[in-house]
Amino acid sequence: QLQLVESGGGLVQPGGFLRLSCAASGFTLDAYAIGWFRQAPGKEREGVSCISSSGDNTNYADSVKGRFTISRDNAKNTVYLQMNSLKYEDTAVYYCAAGPWSVRAACVIPKYWGQGTQVTVSS
Repeated sequence: QLQLVESGGGLVQPGGFLRLSCAASGFTLDAYAIGWFRQAPGKEREGVSCISSSGDNTNYADSVKGRFTISRDNAKNTVYLQMNSLKYEDTAVYYCAAGPWSVRAACVIPKYWGQGTQVTVSS
């Protein structure tokens, strides 16, 4: 069974940091581009960051550039999202998705989704 599992979410104060992980089971991630998406209450899901299967290409939403870093360790079948200098507006459920890379969008075309992990930024 193909499955993506996110972890690493939690409660953090503004200015703090978290590292999210996206682990795959039932398939190997190295053939797939991976994207991180988030959805805040009452808002639509939005793209946060993407990384190609090789890791050579990455992309970030303007709202997280300079604060978030996406990376992958194909040997561990895991993709990470390092989130620094967190802000209140980063509060959301974060999802990872796997699929082919879109050159036009410079991001993944989601085919498989994880169940999400909650990130709450609060003092």
